[in-house]
Amino acid sequence: MDITVIGAGAVGGYFGGRLYEAGANVTFLVREKRRQQIEDKGLQIKSVNGDIALKNVQIETDPKKIQSCDVILLSVKGYHLETVLPTLDILIKTGAKILPLLNGVEHYDILEKKFGRHAVLGGLCFIITTLDENGQIVHTSKQHSMIYGPLTESQKEICERLSVIAEKANMDDIYTSDILKEIWRKYAYIVAYSGVTTASRLEIGAIRSQKETLALYEETAGEMQQLAEAYGIDLGANFAQQTAEQAFDLPEAATSSMHQDFRKGLTLEVESLQGGALRLAKKKGLELPVVRSLYRLIKPFENQ
Repeated sequence: MDITVIGAGAVGGYFGGRLYEAGANVTFLVREKRRQQIEDKGLQIKSVNGDIALKNVQIETDPKKIQSCDVILLSVKGYHLETVLPTLDILIKTGAKILPLLNGVEHYDILEKKFGRHAVLGGLCFIITTLDENGQIVHTSKQHSMIYGPLTESQKEICERLSVIAEKANMDDIYTSDILKEIWRKYAYIVAYSGVTTASRLEIGAIRSQKETLALYEETAGEMQQLAEAYGIDLGANFAQQTAEQAFDLPEAATSSMHQDFRKGLTLEVESLQGGALRLAKKKGLELPVVRSLYRLIKPFENQ
């Protein structure tokens, strides 16, 4: 299978590296600075599930040079989506399908309107990774799940082909026929996780140690559960409680990618996550007061 990874950072670099390690023909489409970094030092992953240092991986900076592509692993930040649409347009013409690993749900509407529903697979991931100052991918939690599935009947074959190679990789490969529910489950979870960790400037250990702060976390998940229901997705009656309980399964120092970006002074995905939830709620006449408060606290730091 020919896979092109757009965004060889903490997420795309990790899953692309694991697929490459498993035997997939992976090309990393990167900017010039990242190309130089990978050429000089290789694609390095430091992980609690096993380190790898991949040399001589296929790297391109020009999408026109990629002649064959079955799946595009799209792992850019939500605020960069518009800038990669021309690149996607070039690769789509080779017959490729897009597998988005972005946070949020609004990007599906953007991609489907641009390229057609048949071209966009359902996908998400659960992983805690970051890039260090040398461009090494640092993976700090046991969790490294890539979840995907068809959004239309015509996509089943490509998903099954992807599953053949992905199940050999050192990661949790989950192929599901109910991918829309999983997308919303991740979205609801990440809005709570990123919102509370970033607004409070706290790691999950400190959040779960305070009853009131943990209650805020659970209330945020509860509002997102209501939003999912408004869009016809049943996350289960105990979703909010389970989200709060799962906070105790994470390492004490674990935190969200948004909080990590905040610490680094980088742009924050507050519009893709909390802002997106508020826009979706408005369309359904739904109020999300806790999510709105988190959004208002984080928004001033969006473009640090």
